[in-house]
This record gives sequence, structure tokens and C-alpha cells, in this order.
Amino acid sequence: MTSHGHHGYHLVDMSPWPLTGSISAMMLTTGLVKWFHHFTADLLFLGVFATLLTMVQWWRDVVREGTYQGLHTSLVVKGLRWGMILFIASEVLFFFSFFWAFFHSSLAPAVEIGVTWPPQGIVPFNPFQIPLLNTTILLSSGATVTWAHHAIMEGNQTQSVQGLGLTILLGFYFTFLQAYEYLEASFTIADSVYGSTFFVATGFHGLHVIIGSLFLFICWIRLYNCHFSQSHHFGFEAAAWYWHFVDVVWLFLYIFIYWWGS
Repeated sequence: MTSHGHHGYHLVDMSPWPLTGSISAMMLTTGLVKWFHHFTADLLFLGVFATLLTMVQWWRDVVREGTYQGLHTSLVVKGLRWGMILFIASEVLFFFSFFWAFFHSSLAPAVEIGVTWPPQGIVPFNPFQIPLLNTTILLSSGATVTWAHHAIMEGNQTQSVQGLGLTILLGFYFTFLQAYEYLEASFTIADSVYGSTFFVATGFHGLHVIIGSLFLFICWIRLYNCHFSQSHHFGFEAAAWYWHFVDVVWLFLYIFIYWWGS
């Protein structure tokens, strides 16, 4: 029995956060366009601030529902699992489109780019320098997040906090190295189809790393405050699934775009 009746479902209360989230996303998108064309970032910063404010308050409500109010029953968690699985499936198709564009251009280079790949004038990154280091970092972070997961299932609070904290540090270190790599790049997103496919694919992956790191950081705060138990920790599992997905996508990016594509 729940507060909503004799069923295991969670009937969500009325909330302003979907509305404020959509308005914030519109401000964020419009702010980006304004920044690109007029080089003023005031609306962009307002959109980022409104989005962060919405995220914090929406997550706060979800944590209250699942941790303190007991509304995340086994039936609700089952639905959340399927929702996360379908979300990751949609992300797989999202990145599939980038790889499609890359292989379409690289397997049969057009005459406009010199019938060669990489195109003439493009000096690609050495795959055995920063890209290889970033590969090691992400694979290591996959091991540490698995360590944290097993520690949670064994009820070891100390090791779970340590493992997850190390994963977050590795995620931010990856982001720092990728930003440095972008600053040192000899080509830009405007340099032929190579620059476009490279920066769009790796840039969106970098964005996913940042989102995943924030996802794990929220879980670390919850873990530190003892919100997870051995049998009730789907919030962490969802973050770990997402992080493993980010790891796998990077392996494909490294093998095909950095190594084979260079």
C-alpha cells in the first residue's frame, strides 16, 4: 500500500521543473545561437544558470521520493530500469549517426578533399599520445566504478566512496586532457568533412563524459550521506550503466577515428 492507493506505482505529484527545464533549454539554445552570431554570452550564461537550478531542484525532489518517502517500489524501479535501458539505446543510435557520417566520407573520399583520407592539408593527432592516455584513463575509470558497485553490494561504505570518488577524478582528468588536445589541434571544425566529423563525434562524447561525471558526483554525495543500501541503489546503477556506455563509445572513437582514421 502506498500513499496513492493499493498499488506499487508512483503517481508523480505536480511539479514546475519540466516547465522550467524546457524554458531553460530554450534559453540555452537561443543563447548559443546569439553567442555564435553576435559574440555576446549573456543569454547563454542565463540559460546555463537556469538549467543548473532546475537540475538541482528536480534531483532533490527525486532523491526525496526515492530515499525518504519510499515511493520507488520494486515495480517503480523496474520501470526506471527499462527507461534507462531505452535511453542508452537511443544514445547508441545517436552516436551511430556520427560513425555513419565518418565512414561515408572516409571509405570513399570525394574528389573535393583530394580523394584521400585524411584530406590534404589535415595533420591528424598521433593516436599514441594523448588519445592513448585518455583511453587508459577511461578504462581505469570503468574498473573503479565497478569496484564501487561491488563495494555497495557488499555493504562496504568506505570502499564504495573511495572507488566512486576516484572514478569522478578520472572523468574530470579525461575532460581536462581533451580540452588541452582541442587547444593544440592543427585543424578546426571548419576544416573539411574530417574536422566536422572529428569534432562533432569527439565533442559530443566529451559532453557525455561531463554529464556522466556530474551524474556520478551526485551519486557520490548520496553515497556519502548513506542514501544507498545493498538492495536499493538503482540511482548508482543507472550512473554506472551510463559510464560504461561512455567507455565503450570512446573505444570505438579511438580505434576508428583516432587510429584507423589517421
